[in-house]
Amino acid sequence: MGFIILILTTLGGALYWWARQNPGDAVNMAQDAITTARNAPRRLAFRRQHNAHPVEGIDDARIAICALAQAFIELDALPTLDQRKRLSVLLRTELRCSADEAEEMEVLGRWLVGQCQSPDAAVTRLARRLFKIDGDASWDTLQTMLTSLVEGELSPAQVDAITDMKRALHIR
Repeated sequence: MGFIILILTTLGGALYWWARQNPGDAVNMAQDAITTARNAPRRLAFRRQHNAHPVEGIDDARIAICALAQAFIELDALPTLDQRKRLSVLLRTELRCSADEAEEMEVLGRWLVGQCQSPDAAVTRLARRLFKIDGDASWDTLQTMLTSLVEGELSPAQVDAITDMKRALHIR
């Protein structure tokens, strides 16, 4: 226990010395860290609910579309670098977001797909959430993105996923 206190004291002393030598940098760094931490969930329109699946915390249709696209390309096999780059471009063009927003949405989308345990489960859950957020208004955008991401023919799992999406979005 004494060793841990010694390490913490040493770290505290080093931090104090650095802050005394560079007060402007220390204050700016602390403000930037606090602002970033405070605004990140708000900027992405994602809120974590207790006793609910993380997908239920999505409030922005763009995040749901991004996560659906990622789950869709993971159904065939691991996504290629080309597919990931194409997804990033599609997010910026189709969903009209900046490069930073696209990167944040991709990271959040990958995490959401991982929380669903499999791409199949993610497609179903995300499509239902997209319908709750936006109804069927996002179907055209989603369809454009999915067709642009696929190289060659659809796999049977991807065909099933499109059927699941249509069912969840009430598309005939």
